[in-house]
Formats: sequence, structure tokens, C-alpha cells
Amino acid sequence: MKPKLLTTLRGYRPSQLRADVLAGVTVAMVAIPLSLAIAIASGATPAAGLVTAIVGGFLISLLGGSRVQIGGPTGAFIVVVYGVIAQHGYDGLVLATLMAGGILLLAGLLRAGNLVEYVPEPVVNGFTIGIAVIIGSGQLKDLLGLHADAMPADFIPKLQAMWAARATFSPLACGAGVAALVLIVALRRLYPRLPGLIVAMAVVSGAVALLHLPVDSIGSRYGALPAGLPVPHIPVITLARVQELLPSALVIAFLAAIESLLSAMVADRMIEGSHRPNAEVLAQGWANVGSALFGGLPATGAIARTATNVRAGGQTPVAGLVHAATILAVMLAAAPLAGYLAMPALAALLLITAWNMSEPHKWPQYWRAPLSDRFLLVLTLVLTVLADLTVAIGVGVGVGLALRLRAGRTGVEDWSEPDR
Repeated sequence: MKPKLLTTLRGYRPSQLRADVLAGVTVAMVAIPLSLAIAIASGATPAAGLVTAIVGGFLISLLGGSRVQIGGPTGAFIVVVYGVIAQHGYDGLVLATLMAGGILLLAGLLRAGNLVEYVPEPVVNGFTIGIAVIIGSGQLKDLLGLHADAMPADFIPKLQAMWAARATFSPLACGAGVAALVLIVALRRLYPRLPGLIVAMAVVSGAVALLHLPVDSIGSRYGALPAGLPVPHIPVITLARVQELLPSALVIAFLAAIESLLSAMVADRMIEGSHRPNAEVLAQGWANVGSALFGGLPATGAIARTATNVRAGGQTPVAGLVHAATILAVMLAAAPLAGYLAMPALAALLLITAWNMSEPHKWPQYWRAPLSDRFLLVLTLVLTVLADLTVAIGVGVGVGLALRLRAGRTGVEDWSEPDR
């Protein structure tokens, strides 16, 4: 369970340091707008996303079992985090994240990292697509400039609330969101090595600010971002509160383990290496404990940011440490600039994230899968969207394992690289 950092630092060369620094800075430019957008979509403050990327990302790279894993807040957590905050408040989320960290530490010590192989792939695909549907639908409010006092956490009531607020539609906000959407897609295709997210956010948000358009921004809605990390604190812990938040903590721990280990598998194939699953689970545990102590969100390995790190030339966990340090430096030096980011532009960013999470290029493959796999995927998807993520995971894993045992199949199939 030794961290990969200790292994890779033996014989570490200046050429590797240059490659890791360049890759770390590149990934940080992608992670900053994503972290802000994920935090806002989760019902938290924008600063919570940056805190998670800094603290969680640093600890995942420092202690993890993958050479190139990049950690931080991810879209997969938006649904569960939004629900926990709506039901238990932000203090409840902090305690649930702290508990999830403890659960992951215990799982790592018990060497449970390999158990991910027994989670059926259709279950993972089903709840991933379901989460993408919920994330995408949740961005329509800011993309269309709708004004609603409070958005429900559940899918159908959320759609009803947006329909009820349809009279507040803002053509200017919608235009800004569509412009950001087009820019992000165009820059990714035409200039894939350019940090298109930052460029698109800057162009659209700069136009909104310079033209004094009546479009919400981070600053107008949330105020100025803090120029530094908050003071660590331990949330109030009572037996009743622990019992109340245990189901949420288990879901957070499950998602963190699944997302990070699948990301590590993808990274292994990209670099032709191998990760240490139990060290990776332990790192997720410490990352979530650390993030909770600083008031952050749940953290895990991020597949898209990890893939970006590999493509940018990252070779060791030093790249992940540089990524976290770069975000901290930006937070210290340029926090006021983040206040100008337009909300419709961030909504457009998350719409693209949700679309990529659903992996549309794989839909024909899912349709050609055996009937039992299709049934399991659709069941998990529908339960995720219409019921509850806890129910979806529990039912999906239970039914999936029963079907696999009946068919005599166990283990995980080859995972291709999703663009999340």
C-alpha cells in the first residue's frame, strides 16, 4: 500500500520535473472552471470547489497508488451532494464527507480495493448516465436565465419549478450560455491543446462584464471568493447525526472508490502501467477527511482531468501536486477575477460535462449488449433519475450480482476511456 510517489521519486530526473510542472499547470487551467461549476451545481459555494481541488487533489497525488491520477470534485457527486445539502445543510455534508473518508480508510486497510471488479459494468454505466441526465437538466435554469427562489433536489419537481418560472426567461443569459457552449466545442475540436475552457469562460464572461449585460455572475450571486484556504475545523459529531448521515456517507464512499479506481484503470492503459488499488482507496479516504476538515466537497479521482494530465505529458504524482499548488496560487492571486464568471457560461460547461459523462459514442454498444445487461443499465438509470442514488446503487448491484452469478460471470470488463 506504498504511495506511488515514493516509488517514482527514486531516480527522478529534471526532464521529468519539467514535464510534470507543464502538465500540472495545464490540468489546473482545466480544473479551475470545472471545480467552480461543480460546486455551484452541488448547491455549495464556488470556493468549496477550489478548496476540494486543492486539498483533495494534493492528498490524492501525495498518497495515491497511481502515477498520473488527478483528484478533486467531480460531476458524479453533484446529485448526492445537492441532496445532502438540501436535507441536512452544509454542515451535514461536511460530516458525511468526513465519515466517508473514514469508511474509505477502513476499506483500504482491509484491502478492499479489488472489490470494484465485482460491481457490474451496466450498473456503473446506468447510474453514470442517470447522473448526467440530472446534471444536464439542472443547468437549464442558469442557461435560460430563469429566476426561481429555491430549486427542489428531485428530478420531476425540479422540472416543474423551472416550468413555473418560464416567464423569467432571459434571452441575454441564453445567448451567453449558447455562445460559451459553441466556443468550448469549437476550441476543443480546432485547438485541442489550448485550454479551451478557460478561453471560452474568459471571452463570454468578459463580454458580459464589459457590456454591462444583466446576466448573473459568480460575484453578483455569491459575492467575492476568499483569497485563501479556510481554517480547518471539525464538524459537530453526535450519535444521532452519524446515524442520520450514514447512508449518504456510504454512497459518497462508494462513488469515490468506484470513480477513482476506474480512473486509475483508464490511466493504466494510457501509460501502460499499473496502479495500487488499496493505496488508491486509502488516498481517497485521507483526501475526503482533509477536504471535510477544510469545509470542502467529496473528492475522488477525476477521469477527464487524469486523461488531460497524461496527454499533457504528466509522468509522476508530482504533476498532481503541481496542479493543486497552481490552483492555490490562482486562488491567492486572482480570486476577484473569478467573480466575473457568468453563470450561463458555467451552466454550458456543465452541460458539456454531462453529455461527455453519458458517453454517447457507447450507446450503440449498450444496445447490442445481452438483454440482462440492457435491463440492468435501464433499471439503474431510471432509479437514479426518478428515485434515489442510494436505491439505484443498492438495487443495481444486488440485481447485477445475482444475474452475473446465474450466468457464471464475474469481474469487470475492459474499460475504455470516457471523456468526462
